[in-house]
Amino acid sequence: MNILPSRSGLLDELFRDFTSPGFFIRPLHGDTLPSQIKLDVSESDSGYTVLAEVPGVSKDDIQVEIDGPQITIKAEVKQFDSQDKDERTLRSERYYGMVSRSFQLPADIDRELASARYENGVLTLTLPKRRGSAGGTRLQID
Repeated sequence: MNILPSRSGLLDELFRDFTSPGFFIRPLHGDTLPSQIKLDVSESDSGYTVLAEVPGVSKDDIQVEIDGPQITIKAEVKQFDSQDKDERTLRSERYYGMVSRSFQLPADIDRELASARYENGVLTLTLPKRRGSAGGTRLQID
């Protein structure tokens, strides 16, 4: 038998909200940004193919950086509130913020031959293997 009182009250809910992940980056509208970009990575003899989910983002707002075997994907989601004179917003679930993901592959990437394509919310990176490299570079997205 448990004789200790339970601590489920309004203050507990308040403190749970303060300690939840993403509390300080909550958007003004709608749900929070995803905590990570979801990836599928496959390897062949010649290189790697990465599929990254970044829906609702313009290709101009996506950055891919390559530094040896280290890959960083950053995406900025923008919300623009616009309202006509005779219109009233009842609900808005779009948001503004940035999400990024870095990961390391087993081999260095040949930056000169690497390519990126963005279509239907999926970023496809084709990353050929290379031995040794110096410095990082930013990849242009087609």
